[in-house]
Amino acid sequence: MISRRAFAAAVPGLTLALLAGCGFRLRGTLDLPEALSPLYIQAGGGSTVKRAIEDQLSGSALALATTPAEAKLIVRILSEGRSSRVVATDFSGKVLAYDLRFLVSYDAVSADGTTRAPQQTLDLSRTFDNPDVEVLGKQLEEEQIYQDFAGDAADRILMRLRTTLR
Repeated sequence: MISRRAFAAAVPGLTLALLAGCGFRLRGTLDLPEALSPLYIQAGGGSTVKRAIEDQLSGSALALATTPAEAKLIVRILSEGRSSRVVATDFSGKVLAYDLRFLVSYDAVSADGTTRAPQQTLDLSRTFDNPDVEVLGKQLEEEQIYQDFAGDAADRILMRLRTTLR
């Protein structure tokens, strides 16, 4: 029989071995080419994707420019939109679920206007259940889903730029 002490010592080692075997690793820093520094993100006022990209770049070696004139690469968030549609109702017509969508269109150009990444559109969606309880909580949950969409969109934009600009 294995003692508790031996079992407690073996669990962390087993956990690390399983994580290493499945390919898990910490995200680390963003590895866009440093020759593109400083980078400018051009977007409309209140852009959640712009804020999410800035947050993700805050710990990297890539500097952010404050104006397009001082940037070597300009990432342009061309459009950003939210929508929802009803996907399920009950017998009395009360909405039970929505399909939430978040569309982002972007491209990237160099300082001289040369296209570095062609215009692309991301279309993110998720089903949102809407039971008849905790109405305020559901509104906050919906807003959180849209914030998550912005973070996912920023992540995907940066991943696509990383592969396109290498």
